[in-house]
Amino acid sequence: MARMNPDDRREAIITATLAVIQRQGIAATTVRDVAAELGASSGLIHHYMTSMDELIAEAFERSAGADLLATSNLVEQGQDPLDQLRYFFDSYTRSDGNSGMQLWLDAWAEAARRPELRRISQRLNEAWQQLICGIIEGGVQAGSMTCPDPVAAAWRILSLLDGLHLQEVAHSDSVTSQQVTTWSRRGAEIELGLPLGTLTNTETS
Repeated sequence: MARMNPDDRREAIITATLAVIQRQGIAATTVRDVAAELGASSGLIHHYMTSMDELIAEAFERSAGADLLATSNLVEQGQDPLDQLRYFFDSYTRSDGNSGMQLWLDAWAEAARRPELRRISQRLNEAWQQLICGIIEGGVQAGSMTCPDPVAAAWRILSLLDGLHLQEVAHSDSVTSQQVTTWSRRGAEIELGLPLGTLTNTETS
């Protein structure tokens, strides 16, 4: 491999790890796989990373954290809480499409055996919930939403959205993308006392 400075080398290792994870899953990813993807030796990987668990956790955080940031940035462009919630649903993704939800599914499945991955996935999951909660609190203050417990409502909305997305990934013949969109938004409308169609009608403000 061409010579790189330590930061660039670490970045290349993380990128290679994510590529392997997306292709064959977290549980099946080994140091040898990452080294082959990178065109380097396993010793090089060990030189830059203290453990495989650390490497997997960092690769997961890189991908999942970027998606959270992208959605947060879009939500900030909303002119009011209803607008922000529509933007949230429009942009929500745990990474790019079904492959991203598969990454989260893998992370949740492996979290019990990988403490660092569990810590990062929990922190990011809580950040998603806090993003929704902040929107709901703003809506309650503005009088556009009705919700006695924004924290609990945010968890329910997030759980419904994730659950439907995971059903779509695992059983696309049973749950379609359009159903995920319709059911998750309708669930949020019920939670927040919003008229039917509020979160799908972009003309409503």
